Amino acid sequence: MTKGYDKDKIGLEVARMLLDIDAVLLNPASPFTFTSGKVSPVYVDCRKIISFVNERSKIMDYSVQVLQNEISDDIDLIAGGETAGIPYAAYISDKLQKPMLYVRKKPKGFGRMAQIEGYISDKDKSAILIEDLTTDGGSKVLFCDVMRDAGLEVKHVFSLFYYDIFAEAEGILDKAGVQLHYLTTWWDILKVAKDDKLLDEQSLNEIENFLHKPDNWQARDLQSS
Repeated sequence: MTKGYDKDKIGLEVARMLLDIDAVLLNPASPFTFTSGKVSPVYVDCRKIISFVNERSKIMDYSVQVLQNEISDDIDLIAGGETAGIPYAAYISDKLQKPMLYVRKKPKGFGRMAQIEGYISDKDKSAILIEDLTTDGGSKVLFCDVMRDAGLEVKHVFSLFYYDIFAEAEGILDKAGVQLHYLTTWWDILKVAKDDKLLDEQSLNEIENFLHKPDNWQARDLQSS
């Protein structure tokens, strides 16, 4: 491990940057509604990072630190998941001077019918999947399976943001034989919001209640609507 490497510090610093650029929003008084119909007092959109040069550069440097300190295996290829993981895979592959791929959710409907774009020199290569965020881990398994079907070894997934509030997530990834690495979580966001007094105490308590029991918070919100 690199001298001075501090994962907790990285988590808090990245959380503060995401809050500063409004990539993370907190609003328990007017919850966000997702396409699934579920509501949440918190919202994250890591795709915003690409537009903020200074923050993007720092976050990518932190990403490389995490990968270099947490992964002892040799990684041959950096793979981005369609679509939000692609730019971050590009930035990371450039910093690490590693070849890059990207993985489609479905095969392209024409030509080679490709589901992986890029060049794989042989089938004995190892790859890491790069994503913007991880919720319950399900979509990551799909991408990893596609790469494994192509003959690649995939043992690691890296996300800029990990929800870390769904108990099933680690089990899903463990069962798939992949280890998750990440920069920051909702718990880091909550700590920064408390330390910096970004919301009143009642609002912060509402967010903390949601993070501890998102399903209970969801059911309560539906009953009150």
